Amino acid sequence: MRQFIIHIKLTFFDSRIILLFCFYFFSTCSFFSQSNPIQDLTIAPVSGYRCRAEIINGDTIPVVDLYPVEVETNYVFKTRQQYVLWTRIKRDVKITYPYAIIAAAKLKEYDVILAKIPDPKLKKAYLRICEKDLRKEFEGTLKELTVPQGEILMKLIDRESGKTAYDIVKEMRGTFQAVMWQTLASLFGNTMKHEYDGGVRDVMIENAVKLVESGQF
Repeated sequence: MRQFIIHIKLTFFDSRIILLFCFYFFSTCSFFSQSNPIQDLTIAPVSGYRCRAEIINGDTIPVVDLYPVEVETNYVFKTRQQYVLWTRIKRDVKITYPYAIIAAAKLKEYDVILAKIPDPKLKKAYLRICEKDLRKEFEGTLKELTVPQGEILMKLIDRESGKTAYDIVKEMRGTFQAVMWQTLASLFGNTMKHEYDGGVRDVMIENAVKLVESGQF
């Protein structure tokens, strides 16, 4: 009988502790929820600007992402020759740019596959297949291009793939073939090492590319 009464008292005492703890816990949660309400980040703040932040040396620094801004202007041609050059470059870029995109995509595809072929003999065999593929895709079209259009095409391929025509021939046919074709091109005052180097003509080519991509030309 005595043990039963003691058990009841202990149980009652423990329950009061539990009730007091629960009361304190929920009161604390209610206080923090009222003082620090959860914000809906999908709703814009009433004032100010919501942004990311980084803690650097103990200081909270706001991080704001700025959208890229392109500044464009129309050419101011000082001479008739400059206007004619710009007109020709626009025309030639519109003709050659689609082929540069296709060629660069194929070259990148070839590079991915070649990187997975360990055997040098198999690489050479695959390069022969690549050469035939490129010939089938572009040989007929390239024969119809003028010399200036061919130069722009080589620059655009370098722009898209990071490879000059000389580099491509060297990979496909070897150094001897690349040097031979480069020598032949130089006899006609041309080169297979045209690079997209940001010169005056390249600035015009870049602007022409943007016009083509945006559908303005």
